[in-house]
Amino acid sequence: MSTSGAVETGLPGVAATPSPTPARAPVLGRLFRPISAEDEEQQPTEIESLCMNCYRNGMTRLLLTKIPFFREIIVSSFSCEHCGWNNTEIQSAGRIQDQGVRYTLTVRAPEDMNREVVKTDSATTRIPELDFEIPAFSQKGALTTVEGLISRAISGLEQDQPTRRTNKEAIAERIDEFIVKLKELKHVASPFTLIIDDPSGNSFVENPQAPQKDDALVITHYNRTPQQEEMLGLQAETPEEKPEEEDLRNEVLQFNTNCPECNAPAQTNMKLVQIPHFKEVIIMATNCEYCGHRTNEVKSGGAVEPLGTRINLHITDPSDMTRDLLKVTKNPFTLGDSSNPGQMNKLQEFSQRVDQIIEGKMKAHFIMNDPAGNSYLQNVYAPEDDPEMKVEYYERTFEQNEELGLNDMRTEGYETSLAPQR
Repeated sequence: MSTSGAVETGLPGVAATPSPTPARAPVLGRLFRPISAEDEEQQPTEIESLCMNCYRNGMTRLLLTKIPFFREIIVSSFSCEHCGWNNTEIQSAGRIQDQGVRYTLTVRAPEDMNREVVKTDSATTRIPELDFEIPAFSQKGALTTVEGLISRAISGLEQDQPTRRTNKEAIAERIDEFIVKLKELKHVASPFTLIIDDPSGNSFVENPQAPQKDDALVITHYNRTPQQEEMLGLQAETPEEKPEEEDLRNEVLQFNTNCPECNAPAQTNMKLVQIPHFKEVIIMATNCEYCGHRTNEVKSGGAVEPLGTRINLHITDPSDMTRDLLKVTKNPFTLGDSSNPGQMNKLQEFSQRVDQIIEGKMKAHFIMNDPAGNSYLQNVYAPEDDPEMKVEYYERTFEQNEELGLNDMRTEGYETSLAPQR
């Protein structure tokens, strides 16, 4: 089949309306018949349509056909006997394919110029040897041949040459030189490459040897990019957006409460703090404006740990005292006339030893035991191990679990026990 004409897709300016004229419909059961010039039964359906050029009625002819070894297409042609306006186009009878397709044809002989080509409007046509490209959606689709594609490109370039020669002579001369190169391709003096890349997957280049392999034709199927999906008007599947988690580390939350001392309305401030190399804790502070009572409390930001924690620290240097320590400076049992002399001496001796530890004159062994596993003592060597500190993890006793309320806590199988009885 040799043709230099093109059947275009798009049908701009044509609106079809029902026609009282009898239409020659295709035989039911064989709507899409293989395209053939010898099939006399294959006749187009005629529909009277509105001409968008003169707004009078013209005629649209529809032909439902099938390209061998390809798929079904609809060929339509409109002509107006009043103003002479005419237009032809093709439309795919199927859907946009799951993958895009790229045809790479090496044109080596004049016979290759007669290969049938279906080029949709979303396809890009390239001839690398001439650095020539026809972008997607810059032309209507066509049912044509390789020769027809080149002739169509030549016609498009020659269309505005008279105007260019008047206004932009240098550009017109370069285009004339390029048109000569395109015309030389039609004689196939030397091989060249034709690439048709269609993200919709509905373009086609004939293989005359089908179903045998064609050494001159390479067909590549590929997954479309998000940009190509958008170009085709397809809504790409976007991953479900996860709700952003609110970061409370830099915010101080406030809530109303009652003063534990006078029961007057008060306000509690709460802030989430991340302790380096440990975990998150919640600092809570309440200040009563009526009685002046103040409370400060630190709570673990997580659950009870599986194991209890025992932290052993050897205090050998005054810098160790920068870690939190409670020092009793005054005690009611050491003051007043009613104080017991023996008990007072022991407490004074204990206070002196604490002062010696604080001043670094006396070494001490500090032990902090937390069955919940949520206590913390700063490691000044972090993230390395502290040579003066030892952290031990241990299994809690029954009594410790009882004190933490863990023995009666059931966390498994409650879904079954709470299920409604049938």
